[in-house]
Amino acid sequence: MRTHRLSTELRVPAPIDEVFAFFADARNLEELTPPWLRFEVLTPAPIEMRVGTEIDYRLRIRGLPVRWRSEITVWDPPHRFVDEQLRGPYRRWHHEHAFEAIDGGTAIYDIVDYTAPGWLLEPVIHSLFVRPDVGRIFAYRHECLIERYGALADASDRDPQGKNPVRPLEVAE
Repeated sequence: MRTHRLSTELRVPAPIDEVFAFFADARNLEELTPPWLRFEVLTPAPIEMRVGTEIDYRLRIRGLPVRWRSEITVWDPPHRFVDEQLRGPYRRWHHEHAFEAIDGGTAIYDIVDYTAPGWLLEPVIHSLFVRPDVGRIFAYRHECLIERYGALADASDRDPQGKNPVRPLEVAE
């Protein structure tokens, strides 16, 4: 059973309190999730975010219906929170959302430690399906956040054509 890590960073020109408030509304996860997942929050609104809050979702992964339940295990506004899968498609999913006030806005960090399903076939399932899907999901998330807030970047964050103000997705094996 191998744990994988995905980490991302995006800097947006919005104050930390505003950005954290957006993420603190669990319903906004629907906006940040690609349409091909047909993601839906099932827990009735309003959802009071705090340690111990459990949230139920429904989605489709490669066409298969999946139920997901997560629990908020860390709640430290406006700096960070952690959600962990209690039931869902992964053997383990630990997602830390961290926010840092920076000059001109907020740095948004996602650190996800996860274990794909599949037991002995896990390396193949991860390589062919899970890693590409997780990467696409977070790339979509960044596109949505850039559309919502814009993006801050310095020259070191841009590709040679001056595009891509998002630090690349990093997946550690």
